[in-house]
Amino acid sequence: QVQLVESGGGLVQAGGSLRLSCAVSGGTFSNYLMGWFRQAPEKEREFVGAIKWNGGSTDYADSVKGRFTISRDDAQNTVSLQMANLKTEDTAVYYCARDRLSRFSSGYRRTPNDYDYWGQGTQVTVSS
Repeated sequence: QVQLVESGGGLVQAGGSLRLSCAVSGGTFSNYLMGWFRQAPEKEREFVGAIKWNGGSTDYADSVKGRFTISRDDAQNTVSLQMANLKTEDTAVYYCARDRLSRFSSGYRRTPNDYDYWGQGTQVTVSS
């Protein structure tokens, strides 16, 4: 059984930083692209970024590019989201997710349906 557990959310002032972590158990973590999504109240879940399984190349939504950084540690089965220069519009519940396909390498995965396992989410609130 694959389980994902996020941590690190909280309240931060605009311009501040937070680091989210996602611990994954079950399955072969190193074989999967991992993604981060977020969902604000009354909005659809949206793609934040993803990191590939082979070499760890990354992809980001335009709204966070240059401010957020995704990394992974295959030895620890963790994926992290470092968020800097946070804005009030970054307020949301943040989710990590695992790609449906093992060793997917053709492009990136930006829609929720591309992922089959999800964490429970962690709240990030950015105050002005």
